[in-house]
Amino acid sequence: MNIIKKISGILLTSILMFSCNQKDKKISDSQILLLENVRLIDGNGGTPIENTKILIKNGKIAQIGTDISEKDAQIVDLKGKTIIPALISAHSHVGTLKGTTTVPENYTEENILSQLKKYQDYGVLNVMSMGTDRPFLFESGLRDKSAKGEIDGARIHSAGYGFGVANGAPPLDFAMDKVFRPNSVSQIPAEMDSLTKTKPELVKIWVDDFNGKMKEKMKPEIYKAIIDEAHKRNLRVAAHVYYLSDLKKLVEDGIDVIGHSVRSEVIDDATLAQMKAKNIIYIPTLSLDEYAYVYAKKPEWINDEFFKKSLEPGVYEMITSEKYQNDLKNAPNFKLNMKAFEMAKQNLKKVFDSGILVAMGTDSGAMPLRAQGFSEHLELQLMTESGLTPLQAITVATKNSAKALKIDKDFGTIEVGKTADLIVVDGNPATNIKDTRKIFSVYKAGKKVK
Repeated sequence: MNIIKKISGILLTSILMFSCNQKDKKISDSQILLLENVRLIDGNGGTPIENTKILIKNGKIAQIGTDISEKDAQIVDLKGKTIIPALISAHSHVGTLKGTTTVPENYTEENILSQLKKYQDYGVLNVMSMGTDRPFLFESGLRDKSAKGEIDGARIHSAGYGFGVANGAPPLDFAMDKVFRPNSVSQIPAEMDSLTKTKPELVKIWVDDFNGKMKEKMKPEIYKAIIDEAHKRNLRVAAHVYYLSDLKKLVEDGIDVIGHSVRSEVIDDATLAQMKAKNIIYIPTLSLDEYAYVYAKKPEWINDEFFKKSLEPGVYEMITSEKYQNDLKNAPNFKLNMKAFEMAKQNLKKVFDSGILVAMGTDSGAMPLRAQGFSEHLELQLMTESGLTPLQAITVATKNSAKALKIDKDFGTIEVGKTADLIVVDGNPATNIKDTRKIFSVYKAGKKVK
């Protein structure tokens, strides 16, 4: 009798386990999630929605509201936490940085995937690599696999190979040897045809002289021809700028995106009006300008693990060394860099208040000082220091950046029908923007990845 009871018990346990496994499999296969009790910042700029629910089916937002029930959903209670859209960087660089070096040899599949994973860990799920990619990205099919979600990490977008100056920007020693450097207008059509084969999402041009560091600036007739040839091929052009004088000429010649802040002087109202009328996009990259001097001032986040974990090996030791910090302080452009940063913040506020579309970019990954992942969260803070509200800064880094990359049909806001790219954080970024750094989890297309 006892043997029969024992066998019956084993059978019952097996049946229950099979049933549970089938239920778990059903949940996994159906990919249905119900996130409950959340504070929702949807990226549209409105007041956060308290204690709501988000239903996710097959990687998409299916419903948002308080009256949602789904019998097959896996329920995740997120009481006390806030959900914001995943961040989008409209200006970054991927693959050429490794350790304390930025050289062509670093551009490998392993390094690219590692950096895309790092962006993902920090809740940055779409990044535009702005003009410094190399043939491997396109020949390997890696970019296409990334776009389709077939590989882990942030989705990589690319401007292919940018256009620079033979004796000027961008510097060759930063793995910029694939950049086109036309000496005459006649070279540009063929070079643009070559670039078009990579199916770039933007065309990048380096116009300025890095505040006097380079020998030459790009000649106006060259960048006008690049803009014209790009437009003939339905491609938009993004410009690396510094001076207001260059901005004015670029606006006149049809530029589409300003890839850095104007840091020479305050942008006048007439130029702002022209920029708005022509729907020009502005990417301020404030963190780039702060990184130019801030390590000498030992910022409050220098020992924060959130920052340290974003760095390449050896970079923390480099930037915290007494020699490095003293060299920064004693550099002839130290005070100029601080002044440029303050000018960049002032211009961001003016541009934003003028109704021009501002998108987030950081230039992260271009060199060791510009940490991938952390920079995007620092950029949010710096935008608020410039006068934007936390909600405005979040909209810039999500909805606006999606518009800038023309991916806003699927990304950028948390709305029904869009891809479920989400960051769950402790705290409330609407009142303290630094709370975006308190990452609890990251969801990419409805799948928890961090």
